[in-house]
Amino acid sequence: MMSTDPQPLQPVSAGQRLARGVCRHFARLGFTTLEEFCPKRGKRVDVIALGPRGEIWIIECKSGVADFRSDGKWGGYLEWCDRYFWAVDAAFPTEILPEDTGLIFADDFDAEVIRMGPEVKLAAARRKKITHDLAQTAARRLARLRDPMGRY
Repeated sequence: MMSTDPQPLQPVSAGQRLARGVCRHFARLGFTTLEEFCPKRGKRVDVIALGPRGEIWIIECKSGVADFRSDGKWGGYLEWCDRYFWAVDAAFPTEILPEDTGLIFADDFDAEVIRMGPEVKLAAARRKKITHDLAQTAARRLARLRDPMGRY
């Protein structure tokens, strides 16, 4: 018989707390969000958001300057979204962030878009693939929650 003891909770990182605030904010705007999404092998974004008109936005959550400076992969994410944003807390020195990207202030509970990232429309085929992959990833995660012993 399987144990029914609850699994111990893992500590939540500062970046995960920012992501939660971002996801709550975007949900109120009619977006569906998914954390820790891989648009392509070797790339993992903190939050991807699918908008009410099919727009795809990527948000990278940075908990501090060292976290930002150690992230050399972010430029490779631009080809996978219509808009790109950094999410940081209000104490983050935003002058070090590239000006041609979006800016979001976030905390554990909410977020606010401070600067809209420039829009660069995805090609239709890429948008279709990302949307399909988002749906499959979300469905697999839900299936694993319902049936942790299943193969998803």
